[in-house]
Amino acid sequence: MEKRVFNVSGDCKPDLHYMVDITSKLEQIRAMVDNGQYFAINRARQFGKTTTLRALSGYLRHDYYPISMDFQTFGAGEFENENIFALSFARSFLRILKRVFDPEERKRTEAVRNLENIVEAENPRFRLQRLFEELSDICGTADKPVVLMIDEVDSASNNQVFLDFLAQLRAYYIDRDVRPTFWSVILAGVYDVKNLRQRIRPQEAHKVNSPWNIAADFKVEMSFSKEEIKGMLRQYENDWDTGMDVEKIAGLLYDYTSGYPFLVSRLCKIIDEDVSREKLFYCKSAAWTEAGFHEALRMLMAEKIPCLNPWPES
Repeated sequence: MEKRVFNVSGDCKPDLHYMVDITSKLEQIRAMVDNGQYFAINRARQFGKTTTLRALSGYLRHDYYPISMDFQTFGAGEFENENIFALSFARSFLRILKRVFDPEERKRTEAVRNLENIVEAENPRFRLQRLFEELSDICGTADKPVVLMIDEVDSASNNQVFLDFLAQLRAYYIDRDVRPTFWSVILAGVYDVKNLRQRIRPQEAHKVNSPWNIAADFKVEMSFSKEEIKGMLRQYENDWDTGMDVEKIAGLLYDYTSGYPFLVSRLCKIIDEDVSREKLFYCKSAAWTEAGFHEALRMLMAEKIPCLNPWPES
């Protein structure tokens, strides 16, 4: 079996990539879900949001039905009008639902079938209000609470249809004690939902029902700690036995990156794949040293990386 690699593009997969153990982060997020909170995970690009959401989906599976959507898969046409968006959302929701719901659970069969019929018929009168009524029926008949997670949520933040969607989501969440809805809502993106107000033209502001004023503060530390970095380096060392001083290298990585996940993984990848092939270092054992780290840092500083503007503060 091929050894794992350090990953700096897309989400990390434990079988393919060296990665930190994020169990403690998942436990903290799980506590927010258990409390039925609506919250947003807002961090810079390549900060591990998608990796965290995908891991969280599996972490919640036993007690919840996690519906993990990605608005990056929605093209501009999906936001053309309310009907198209409602049908597109429902279609994506149903596809994910089939993977997480028990098909033998008969309680919700009718509610799911109703939404399937609407999507199959491409009902031209299907709007957000009807969409949320159907979603409410599904949540109300499911045998476990349904958790909605939407990644890249800000990719649609300039669109009024999306803002209307958030307003409906807010309204149902506020009234969750009298009508079924998602137990918890998690929105992930670069920008804070609370700042979407700045993206609406003044003449359109009256259309939006304050979708940003219910999100709970998200205080889970997404940066890697020194201990978490050490755990990832030990995985690597178990595979390669370079003899590195794990304590020292982890300390350097943390001190120079403040635990920014992309920077940590990028430096490790450079040491592993580039520094170790240079004549001055010639092998992995020589690369995983303080001198090798500083060579990797020099290489990184010479790269043009759009997501690192500005460089994270220490």
